[in-house]
Amino acid sequence: MTTDILLDTFDAVLADLDGVVYAGPHAIPGAIDALAGLAGQGVKLAYVTNNASRTPAQVAQHLRDLGAPADDDQVVSSAQAGAALLAQKVPAGSKVMVTGSKALAQEVEALGMVVVDSATDAPDAVIQGFDPGLGWSDLAEATYAINAGALWIATNTDWTIPRERGIAPGNGTLVAAVRRAVGHDPLVAGKPQAPLFHTAANRLGSSSPLVVGDRLDTDILGGNNAGMATALVLTGVDSGETALQACTSQRPAFIIDTLGELYQPYPVVEFDGVTASCGAAAATVATDHAGESTLQITGDPADTDAWRAACAAWWHAVPETEQPTNPAIAWLGEQP
Repeated sequence: MTTDILLDTFDAVLADLDGVVYAGPHAIPGAIDALAGLAGQGVKLAYVTNNASRTPAQVAQHLRDLGAPADDDQVVSSAQAGAALLAQKVPAGSKVMVTGSKALAQEVEALGMVVVDSATDAPDAVIQGFDPGLGWSDLAEATYAINAGALWIATNTDWTIPRERGIAPGNGTLVAAVRRAVGHDPLVAGKPQAPLFHTAANRLGSSSPLVVGDRLDTDILGGNNAGMATALVLTGVDSGETALQACTSQRPAFIIDTLGELYQPYPVVEFDGVTASCGAAAATVATDHAGESTLQITGDPADTDAWRAACAAWWHAVPETEQPTNPAIAWLGEQP
C-alpha cells in the first residue's frame, strides 16, 4: 500500500468555490487550512467558479478575508468565459443586454461591448449569469430580446448553488425559465466546458492539475472534458451515492470527504474481477436467474470507503453509459 499523499502526483489544484471552499459567506470547516498548505507542498492553486455574480477581484478579496491564499488572477470565472465567448460571436461595439450582475456587465464592457438595459434597445445579444437579485421582469426582458433575434449566451447552467442555509436554485433554474419561453437553448460558456479549466491551468503553467469540485455535472464533467484528473469532494451538492449513479463522463477519479484528504494517501481500491474492496468495505454486482443485477455492499453507508468500493464494482459492470444509472443496492452490513 502506497504512503504517497494524493497531492504528490499533481502540480496544481483547480478548485471550485461554492460547496468546496465556502457555502454562502462562510468557509467550509478545514478548507482554508487545506488551501493554505498547498504552497508548502509545491502545488499551485487556482479557483475556477461558475458563479458570475462577482468580479474575480471581489472573489479574491472574499477568499483573503477568509484567510485563503488568493491573488486576483488566481480566480477564473464563468463571467470571464461568457464575455470571451460573446466577443467571439459579435463584434466590438455590439449592444448587449446583461441579465445578471454588475460584475458580469463589467466583463462585457471590458471587451468593448455596449451594455443596454431593455429589449427596446434592440440588443444584438443577451448574456445571462447568476445574480440573486434577478426577478421576473429581468427574465421577461431577456425573453423579449431573444425572441426578437438576439444571440443568447449563459455563463453557466448549474441547477443549484450551496448557500449558508442549504442548497438553493442556481443559474440553471433561471436559464430554464427563459428556455421555456424562447424555445431553444443558449450557448454555454462556463463549466462543464473545457476552456475554463485550460485557461486556469495555463495561467499557472501547470501540466498535471487536479480539478476539485462538489458537482458531477459541472466540476467533474468539465475536468474530464479538459482531460484532467478529477476529485469529488463531499462538502457540497453531490454525494457518494450520486457518484455511483453518474454517467461515464461525470465519474471522478477520486472521492474525498474534505479538502484535508488531499494530504493523505488515497485509499487503495482493489478489484479481483468479482469483488471491489476498499478498507473494510467491499462491493459485488450479483445477477439473479432473471438477469437482474444488484449491487451488494458490505460496509456502512456513512463510510466513504463503501462508496469507493461500490463505484469500482458498478463502474466495472457498467463501463459506458451516457445516462445516469440507478442500481438496486443491498447493504449487507459491516464485515465481522
